[in-house]
Amino acid sequence: MEHSPNQISAVLEDEKGWVEITPGERFAIRTSAVETAGRYTIIEIVADPRNAVPLHIHGNEEEHFLVVEGRVHLTNGEQKVELSAGEAATVKKGTPHAWANLSDAPVRMLVVFTPGDQEKAFRLIETVRDGDFSALIEENERLGTSIVGPPPYDDVYSVFSPRLAINPTSGSAAEA
Repeated sequence: MEHSPNQISAVLEDEKGWVEITPGERFAIRTSAVETAGRYTIIEIVADPRNAVPLHIHGNEEEHFLVVEGRVHLTNGEQKVELSAGEAATVKKGTPHAWANLSDAPVRMLVVFTPGDQEKAFRLIETVRDGDFSALIEENERLGTSIVGPPPYDDVYSVFSPRLAINPTSGSAAEA
């Protein structure tokens, strides 16, 4: 569905597909930077218990989190907070940050990047094969985002330590 920046659009959940980052973490682009003339992009993320992202820095954009369901732990510089449904936080550009779902239920959140260039890196996730995130990491660095450490939480799954996925055809576990 193409939109001009001057159109109002309503997006149903089924209209924009979900992309799996690693087993237990998926996203859908809800408002594309194309629709906002690059001013922002909105990404919906659903993460199962114990999923996390590495500690990273966005050099060019702020990242705004709005928790829709569940709870998420957010490291924002030296500060660590737990956000519940209905709560929000903003990470200023240049601030090391990471998030994790440390609860026993999935978390669903909307993440807004301003400006919306970070969407380019999310779109690359669809091209990741066999857990090789090197092209994604290179594109992130080109866009001004750097991974500066592992997730600052114990016993979590991330792109560096993915959970095991169950192969639906064989029923056996395989590392994703």
